[in-house]
Amino acid sequence: MKTVLRIFSLACLLVGSGFPISAAAADQSGPPPLAIGASAPDFCLPGIDGQTHCLKDYAGSKILAIVFTCNHCPTAQLYENRIKQLADDYRHRGVTLVAIQPNSPQSVRLDEMGYTDVGDSFEDMKIRAAFRRFNFPYLYDGETQKVAQAYGPAATPHLFIFDAQRKLRYQGRVDNNPREQLVTNRDARNAIDALLAGKPVPLAKTPSVGCSTKWLYKEEGRQEELGEIEAKPVQLQKAIAEELKALRKNASGKLLLINFWATWCGPCRTEMPEFQTIYRMYGHRAFAVVTVSINYPDEQSGVLHVLETMHATTRNLILGSTDIYPLLAAFDSDWNAAVPFTMLVRPNGEVVYQRQSTIDPLELKRLIVANLPDDDYIGHQAYWKTPAN
Repeated sequence: MKTVLRIFSLACLLVGSGFPISAAAADQSGPPPLAIGASAPDFCLPGIDGQTHCLKDYAGSKILAIVFTCNHCPTAQLYENRIKQLADDYRHRGVTLVAIQPNSPQSVRLDEMGYTDVGDSFEDMKIRAAFRRFNFPYLYDGETQKVAQAYGPAATPHLFIFDAQRKLRYQGRVDNNPREQLVTNRDARNAIDALLAGKPVPLAKTPSVGCSTKWLYKEEGRQEELGEIEAKPVQLQKAIAEELKALRKNASGKLLLINFWATWCGPCRTEMPEFQTIYRMYGHRAFAVVTVSINYPDEQSGVLHVLETMHATTRNLILGSTDIYPLLAAFDSDWNAAVPFTMLVRPNGEVVYQRQSTIDPLELKRLIVANLPDDDYIGHQAYWKTPAN
């Protein structure tokens, strides 16, 4: 029993860290994958195109490939282009590829979103599909997960390939390596080629590395995370000119997001929760957020109260003098001192984003993931820096 608990704890630790794991090591309490030879379970699901897509709609296809994938998983992201290419290469040969997003959006912890710009909601699916120019139907099953329960995807991405009689002939990975340059066996293509040629699939079942499916019961984990956030103390420190100069130079070794704001600035207060969400998404990586209130030092208690209501667990500063203009100039002499004012600074002091108004959260998140070090998931930075084709 102790051994089982240790294995389960390790799997939870890996999933919580945002790193992908194999389908075999993923959530063991989920349903088993559909057996080879089984009939395709029926479905009718909403698509991002505003239409309802049902299994019967694809009755005319020689082969149906169903891939369970999602937005937040870095492995799923690295496979997006390959899935698009798969759909494109076989479309005119009677093969239809359909993608299904199986995750409950409320079961994805914020600290599991350190490699993404959006979550797994239906609206977020539309954003990702438009951004990466998906060329296949993208369906949502996160509300009830009835379809995912029937098919049993343990991780994303996970493929199920059916023949003309809609019998399952292959289930598992797209190919044998998330790093495309290291691929030596294109399992899904091999399966489709064999079926088109009327031959047996050479390898009918393979493991699939990816992020574990976020089943509905995992919503408890998201609630626990929010409880942990609310329990953390909120701190506010006074800053002098030298500290602000150092902040701008950014010798922290991390990508640094700095937001200047004030309690009397309505737009500042409105967007402050977004900065806290961003911190909770990427804070476990080489990334930090610093808020700087331009309120006067004797207004510290009011500033702290606002930060506490927002559970602002970022590093929070307030100007340490009533002579505010020299302090603001110490950070940036070209800044006109109006707030909100936001800057994203690389560890070498290079500014990659600057905004003298409220931020565009989606734009900022994409810049963050594109500029974070590519040291713990090689290839991910290239995904964000390479335009969709």
